[in-house]
Amino acid sequence: MASRGAPVPTGAEGSVRCSRRSVMRHTSALLVLVLAALFAAPALAQEKPVTVAYYYRVRWGFQQEFERLFFRNHYPVLKDQMGQSGRIKAVSVYRPTFHGEGRADWTFLVVITFSSWNVLGGPSPDEEIAKRLYPDQETFRREEQRRFEILDAHWDVPLTPVEPPR
Repeated sequence: MASRGAPVPTGAEGSVRCSRRSVMRHTSALLVLVLAALFAAPALAQEKPVTVAYYYRVRWGFQQEFERLFFRNHYPVLKDQMGQSGRIKAVSVYRPTFHGEGRADWTFLVVITFSSWNVLGGPSPDEEIAKRLYPDQETFRREEQRRFEILDAHWDVPLTPVEPPR
Protein backbone atom coordinates (compact mmCIF):
# COMPACT_ATOMS: atom_id res chain seq x y z
CA MET A 1 0.00 0.00 0.00
CA ALA A 2 1.43 3.38 -0.97
CA SER A 3 1.98 5.96 1.71
CA ARG A 4 0.32 9.37 1.55
CA GLY A 5 1.97 11.63 -1.03
CA ALA A 6 4.04 8.82 -2.51
CA PRO A 7 3.82 8.12 -6.24
CA VAL A 8 1.04 5.71 -7.08
CA PRO A 9 1.68 3.29 -9.94
CA THR A 10 -0.93 3.25 -12.70
CA GLY A 11 -1.27 1.47 -15.99
CA ALA A 12 -1.11 -2.21 -16.80
CA GLU A 13 2.48 -2.70 -15.65
CA GLY A 14 2.82 0.20 -13.24
CA SER A 15 5.35 1.88 -15.55
CA VAL A 16 3.64 5.29 -15.41
CA ARG A 17 3.73 6.97 -12.02
CA CYS A 18 1.60 9.93 -10.92
CA SER A 19 1.37 11.74 -7.61
CA ARG A 20 -2.03 12.02 -5.97
CA ARG A 21 -1.83 15.79 -6.42
CA SER A 22 -1.29 15.31 -10.15
CA VAL A 23 -4.21 12.91 -10.36
CA MET A 24 -6.42 15.43 -8.51
CA ARG A 25 -5.37 18.23 -10.89
CA HIS A 26 -6.16 16.08 -13.92
CA THR A 27 -9.45 14.92 -12.40
CA SER A 28 -10.43 18.52 -11.59
CA ALA A 29 -9.56 19.66 -15.11
CA LEU A 30 -11.56 16.79 -16.60
CA LEU A 31 -14.52 17.62 -14.36
CA VAL A 32 -14.41 21.26 -15.49
CA LEU A 33 -14.37 20.17 -19.15
CA VAL A 34 -17.27 17.75 -18.65
CA LEU A 35 -19.35 20.37 -16.82
CA ALA A 36 -18.59 22.95 -19.51
CA ALA A 37 -19.71 20.50 -22.20
CA LEU A 38 -22.88 19.64 -20.29
CA PHE A 39 -23.85 23.28 -19.89
CA ALA A 40 -22.84 24.25 -23.42
CA ALA A 41 -24.93 21.51 -25.10
CA PRO A 42 -28.28 22.63 -23.63
CA ALA A 43 -27.38 26.26 -24.34
CA LEU A 44 -26.96 25.42 -28.01
CA ALA A 45 -30.14 23.32 -28.02
CA GLN A 46 -32.21 25.90 -26.13
CA GLU A 47 -33.14 27.71 -29.34
CA LYS A 48 -34.35 24.55 -31.09
CA PRO A 49 -38.00 23.48 -30.82
CA VAL A 50 -38.80 20.92 -28.14
CA THR A 51 -41.72 18.48 -28.22
CA VAL A 52 -43.53 17.23 -25.13
CA ALA A 53 -46.15 14.46 -25.00
CA TYR A 54 -48.84 14.96 -22.33
CA TYR A 55 -50.53 11.66 -21.53
CA TYR A 56 -53.88 11.38 -19.78
CA ARG A 57 -55.67 8.29 -18.54
CA VAL A 58 -59.31 9.23 -18.03
CA ARG A 59 -61.46 7.27 -15.59
CA TRP A 60 -63.77 4.75 -17.21
CA GLY A 61 -67.01 6.36 -18.39
CA PHE A 62 -65.73 9.96 -18.39
CA GLN A 63 -63.83 10.18 -21.71
CA GLN A 64 -66.42 12.33 -23.50
CA GLU A 65 -66.72 14.73 -20.56
CA PHE A 66 -62.93 15.05 -20.33
CA GLU A 67 -62.58 15.77 -24.05
CA ARG A 68 -65.44 18.30 -23.96
CA LEU A 69 -63.81 20.16 -21.05
CA PHE A 70 -60.34 19.98 -22.63
CA PHE A 71 -61.50 21.43 -25.96
CA ARG A 72 -63.69 24.05 -24.31
CA ASN A 73 -61.18 25.33 -21.73
CA HIS A 74 -57.58 24.28 -22.34
CA TYR A 75 -57.23 23.90 -26.10
CA PRO A 76 -58.06 27.58 -26.80
CA VAL A 77 -55.36 28.62 -24.30
CA LEU A 78 -52.82 26.47 -26.17
CA LYS A 79 -53.95 27.72 -29.59
CA ASP A 80 -53.65 31.34 -28.40
CA GLN A 81 -49.94 30.71 -27.74
CA MET A 82 -49.48 29.73 -31.38
CA GLY A 83 -50.45 33.26 -32.40
CA GLN A 84 -48.24 36.32 -32.20
CA SER A 85 -46.03 35.11 -29.34
CA GLY A 86 -45.10 31.91 -31.18
CA ARG A 87 -44.44 30.25 -27.81
CA ILE A 88 -46.04 27.08 -29.18
CA LYS A 89 -45.34 25.91 -32.71
CA ALA A 90 -47.82 23.01 -32.92
CA VAL A 91 -50.50 21.19 -30.93
CA SER A 92 -51.79 17.73 -31.88
CA VAL A 93 -54.38 15.72 -29.98
CA TYR A 94 -54.89 11.94 -30.14
CA ARG A 95 -56.88 9.11 -28.64
CA PRO A 96 -56.19 5.40 -29.22
CA THR A 97 -58.03 4.01 -32.23
CA PHE A 98 -58.99 0.77 -30.49
CA HIS A 99 -59.80 -0.02 -26.88
CA GLY A 100 -56.84 -1.83 -25.38
CA GLU A 101 -54.41 -0.46 -27.99
CA GLY A 102 -50.89 -1.44 -26.92
CA ARG A 103 -50.37 -1.08 -23.19
CA ALA A 104 -53.50 1.09 -22.96
CA ASP A 105 -51.89 3.27 -20.31
CA TRP A 106 -53.43 6.39 -21.83
CA THR A 107 -56.76 7.41 -23.30
CA PHE A 108 -55.90 10.94 -24.46
CA LEU A 109 -52.64 12.40 -25.73
CA VAL A 110 -51.65 15.99 -26.41
CA VAL A 111 -48.37 16.60 -28.24
CA ILE A 112 -47.08 20.16 -28.04
CA THR A 113 -44.03 21.54 -29.83
CA PHE A 114 -42.64 24.56 -27.99
CA SER A 115 -40.38 27.03 -29.76
CA SER A 116 -37.43 26.30 -27.39
CA TRP A 117 -36.33 24.87 -24.04
CA ASN A 118 -36.20 28.41 -22.68
CA VAL A 119 -39.87 28.90 -23.53
CA LEU A 120 -40.86 25.51 -22.10
CA GLY A 121 -39.03 26.17 -18.82
CA GLY A 122 -39.92 29.85 -18.60
CA PRO A 123 -43.00 31.49 -17.17
CA SER A 124 -46.26 30.37 -18.76
CA PRO A 125 -48.85 32.91 -19.92
CA ASP A 126 -51.66 30.36 -19.43
CA GLU A 127 -53.28 32.20 -16.52
CA GLU A 128 -53.29 35.59 -18.29
CA ILE A 129 -54.73 34.03 -21.46
CA ALA A 130 -57.42 32.16 -19.49
CA LYS A 131 -58.47 35.39 -17.77
CA ARG A 132 -58.78 37.11 -21.15
CA LEU A 133 -60.59 34.22 -22.89
CA TYR A 134 -62.87 33.27 -19.98
CA PRO A 135 -64.33 36.27 -18.13
CA ASP A 136 -66.37 33.90 -15.93
CA GLN A 137 -63.31 32.66 -14.02
CA GLU A 138 -65.40 30.82 -11.43
CA THR A 139 -66.89 28.55 -14.10
CA PHE A 140 -63.51 28.15 -15.81
CA ARG A 141 -61.75 27.08 -12.58
CA ARG A 142 -64.59 24.72 -11.63
CA GLU A 143 -64.50 23.02 -15.06
CA GLU A 144 -60.70 22.75 -15.05
CA GLN A 145 -60.86 21.21 -11.59
CA ARG A 146 -63.46 18.75 -12.85
CA ARG A 147 -61.25 17.88 -15.85
CA PHE A 148 -58.52 16.73 -13.46
CA GLU A 149 -60.92 15.05 -11.01
CA ILE A 150 -61.97 12.55 -13.69
CA LEU A 151 -58.39 11.48 -14.43
CA ASP A 152 -56.77 8.29 -13.20
CA ALA A 153 -53.31 9.52 -14.23
CA HIS A 154 -51.45 12.24 -16.09
CA TRP A 155 -47.77 12.41 -17.06
CA ASP A 156 -45.58 14.56 -19.28
CA VAL A 157 -42.73 13.26 -21.43
CA PRO A 158 -40.28 15.64 -23.13
CA LEU A 159 -39.22 13.91 -26.34
CA THR A 160 -35.78 13.81 -27.94
CA PRO A 161 -35.62 13.17 -31.68
CA VAL A 162 -33.45 10.21 -32.63
CA GLU A 163 -31.61 10.35 -35.93
CA PRO A 164 -31.03 7.01 -37.65
CA PRO A 165 -27.38 6.13 -38.25
CA ARG A 166 -25.97 7.00 -41.65
